[in-house]
Amino acid sequence: MENITALLSDPAAWAALITLVVMEVVLGIDNLIFISILSNKLPEHQRSKARRVGISLALIMRLGLLSTIAFIVTLTQPVFSLPWQGPLNSHGEPSFELAFSWRDLILIAGGLFLVWKATTEIHEKTTPNDGHGLMDTGGRVAANFGAAIFQILLLDLVFSIDSILTAVGMTEHLPIMVVAVLVAVSVMMFAADPLANFINNNPTVVMLALGFLLMIGAVLIADGFGVHVPKGYIYAAMAFSALVEALNMLARRASTRKADGSGDTVH
Repeated sequence: MENITALLSDPAAWAALITLVVMEVVLGIDNLIFISILSNKLPEHQRSKARRVGISLALIMRLGLLSTIAFIVTLTQPVFSLPWQGPLNSHGEPSFELAFSWRDLILIAGGLFLVWKATTEIHEKTTPNDGHGLMDTGGRVAANFGAAIFQILLLDLVFSIDSILTAVGMTEHLPIMVVAVLVAVSVMMFAADPLANFINNNPTVVMLALGFLLMIGAVLIADGFGVHVPKGYIYAAMAFSALVEALNMLARRASTRKADGSGDTVH
């Protein structure tokens, strides 16, 4: 109790909390996009349930990982290495390394899964008559719901480990981490249905979101191999792409209104 009281009166702790909340919310966007795309593959009456279950699993995993911080920190220790490294950069450090920790292996596996899943979804969108995807909704509703939850669970694990390691790197106070995770997951829960409905109602946004997942998967793989791409670059690219798509949507709506007006004039 005394520790919590001391934190409440510490401006540095409040600054760390605000910064960490923002970071956790931003990191949760990746998780939320994946959950939205998968849930939209299900029959309409199951979508909200799948999103609630997926986000609840994300919360449980994050809080569970926070309870084992000492173990989580050990995930960054190398477990094996290969005798190669990239050329030295301007700081005298290798551009990539092949010393792998459990965190690296988890990130690589999660990145490969994201790349595979996004590629599969893009293939399905571009060849709609090929109805043999893992998430077909015809005739296998129960299996599809289970498959969606299983895939969400796998990516929740990857994103949760990345999220908690980010929190550990920013503060040493467990209460701050717990509050930041609770706030971030609450935002995810609040935004899940509007985001999923927006993606579902705008087909071009689906392809953009799948492109985001491809990029995120590639970044996870690169991170696992020791090539650290600044997250700011990734989210700046995502924001710029979203802005361009928003302008395209406005242009299409303006064109549609103009066409409707022209039709009324003719009649």
